Amino acid sequence: MLLHVDEEITFRKLEILLAFMETGNLARAAEKLEISAVSVHRALHSLETGLRCALFRHEGRNLHPTEAAHALAEVAREVLRTMSEGIRATREVAGYSADRIRIGSLYSLTSRTVPQLIMGMKLRKPDLHTELVLGSNAHLLQKLRDGAIDAALMAIPEDVSDVESEPLFEDDIQFAAPVGSPYSALDQIDLSSCAGERFVSLSEGFVTYRGFVETFRIAGFTPNVVMKTDDIFSLMNLVSGGVGYTLLPGRVRGVMPQKVQLIPLQPRYLMRQTIALNFLRTRERDPNLLALLSVCRVAKAELG
Repeated sequence: MLLHVDEEITFRKLEILLAFMETGNLARAAEKLEISAVSVHRALHSLETGLRCALFRHEGRNLHPTEAAHALAEVAREVLRTMSEGIRATREVAGYSADRIRIGSLYSLTSRTVPQLIMGMKLRKPDLHTELVLGSNAHLLQKLRDGAIDAALMAIPEDVSDVESEPLFEDDIQFAAPVGSPYSALDQIDLSSCAGERFVSLSEGFVTYRGFVETFRIAGFTPNVVMKTDDIFSLMNLVSGGVGYTLLPGRVRGVMPQKVQLIPLQPRYLMRQTIALNFLRTRERDPNLLALLSVCRVAKAELG
């Protein structure tokens, strides 16, 4: 059966009815709700129109509730309480102001950025439980849109209008080679001279892979990629083992194997990533995200 409530009956008008019933006076109800007495009177009259029955008796300028008004007020309290609980439960399912926050991150940010931000959140909201989800830029963006995570630490996505980004730092792509390779003594790498070398790379979807492809486009050749991986730490181990060269962001320098070195590329190959905290615009007032934003802004000076 299709349930129908007249459009004149709204949650706001029920709130006004309850305020009037509690105060017993138009002026006091208006003061409590921070609206005009005229607005209170109009809302009460509109409820009568929607219900098609009288709720009040007029005695001069005063309104006296009828038994019908008391009956409606009793129902209104229950309806508003139920709706308030429903909104709270819905927000928790969506992650809004829940007792946990789900943060997505690139693998390369887990050695420094992620721990610093999580510790900052622990200090700001000690009772908030943090869950970490790792993946590529493309993977994290999809999870963000699906509601599977609340925020993503990754490169700023291109050409999107539904995501808000708070930049944290910029990072340059560099040439990664085994220590002792023919390139070890160079101050800068001319990538066009490496056309005959073997390379390893991340899979598609990672922001570093996108930079990898663009940098070789500038160099004017397609690299001989002998292996791809979905893990930047595995990628560094492949370089360490002599499987191939690659391009890596400078932020991994502190966690690289001892047998791997990063060498700057010549300026014409400069490829820069902007790492940011990303979240849906529809969630921009979420208290947990606002707390995370504050932590990010404090940490920005140290991460840059």
